[in-house]
Amino acid sequence: MGYLGIDTSCYTTSVAYLSGEELVEKRTILTVPLGKRGLRQSEALFQHLKNLPPLISQLKLKGIKAVAASTKPRPTPDSYMPVFQAGTTVAQSIAGSLGCPFIATSHQEGHLWAGFWSCGLRPQGKWLAFHISGGTTDLLLLPNGMKEIRTLGSSMDLHAGQFIDRIGVRLGLSFPAGPELEELARKGRRGKVTFPAPIRGYDLSFSGPESAAVRAMEEGAEPGDVALAVLLAVGRGVVKALEKAKAEHGADSVLFVGGVTANGILRSFLQEKLPGFKLYFADPRYSTDNAVGVAVAAREALGCRE
Repeated sequence: MGYLGIDTSCYTTSVAYLSGEELVEKRTILTVPLGKRGLRQSEALFQHLKNLPPLISQLKLKGIKAVAASTKPRPTPDSYMPVFQAGTTVAQSIAGSLGCPFIATSHQEGHLWAGFWSCGLRPQGKWLAFHISGGTTDLLLLPNGMKEIRTLGSSMDLHAGQFIDRIGVRLGLSFPAGPELEELARKGRRGKVTFPAPIRGYDLSFSGPESAAVRAMEEGAEPGDVALAVLLAVGRGVVKALEKAKAEHGADSVLFVGGVTANGILRSFLQEKLPGFKLYFADPRYSTDNAVGVAVAAREALGCRE
């Protein structure tokens, strides 16, 4: 008997089955036409509905104690995005047919649980967490583990992943551009090109860095130098926000989740610039969108530890 988790985010359909120490997880990246920078919600929803049946069939379920789904982006009353209705509907249907509990969680909580789970942690006490992706750039305060999540700051305009994807597409990379941009950045020369990292309070801004990157490309900057400067601009903004949070809230344990934090260059930069912190990074496979944390959330909701 185990826990089934379903997550249908903007660009990934994912299902996971967690039973004791056994994990089976399957996912499919949604198809985005070459040169495009995203999908309409209706297009993504349609792809999710096609993807879910074959993915779930690959799990070879042995028995289900509870079914969970990410029903919205964040654990706030006004959080909503149509794509999550695909996973919610399927999860509720399975739970109803089996007569087992349905657990509603959020995409962000799923990321956090996946991060803690992949690090072998059950959070106690005060934590900071940074959720950095194409649709989120949230600095979070967890005053008492996962019992409460407070948002300290977010993005004033573009999210970090949007910044990376927009410049990546301009450089001729496929969408989402993160993995290819990282490879390109490894050819870059640190300091050859530098972009600003604006921050107001805890809120980061990436529209200015995007404009600076476009100007650098128009002026003939090397693609590798631009790619590296993009990642380091994101890193500098994150460092500024975390230093402020540590000073004001006294927390020095930080969990990083979200697709952008799977980037090896960014991870190394943060480890270099934040020596006074205890940094924890979700396993790269579980940094990107996945349903593992959603399954963990179901287990935690029922108070189970097996």
